[in-house]
Amino acid sequence: QVQLVESGGGLVQAGGSLRLSCAASGRAFSRYAMGWFRQAPGKVREFVAAINWSGGSTYYADSVKGRFTISRVSARNTVYLQMNSLKPEDTAVYYCAAARTTSVTSTQEDYDYWGQGTQVTVSS
Repeated sequence: QVQLVESGGGLVQAGGSLRLSCAASGRAFSRYAMGWFRQAPGKVREFVAAINWSGGSTYYADSVKGRFTISRVSARNTVYLQMNSLKPEDTAVYYCAAARTTSVTSTQEDYDYWGQGTQVTVSS
């Protein structure tokens, strides 16, 4: 069982930065691939970024590539999403998720555990 708690969301102006954190409970954290997803009002939840168990492989949605960076610190049971050059269209609730696979994956159905989400609002 893994519990995930996101933090770091907030209100920022376009062009600004935020760093989201996802703290995981459970001793097997290092065996899970981790991902970030987001859901904007009136839209379906979409993939943002993922990282494999070791941190050696990452994958990004085209819409955030070059602006967002996912990383993990297994000793802290924490995954981060550094978001730079934020745009109003990045406004959404951001969710952290854990998948019982060592490979990086962008497929929501592969993820077994989800956090409650943190709101990110980017003003123009």
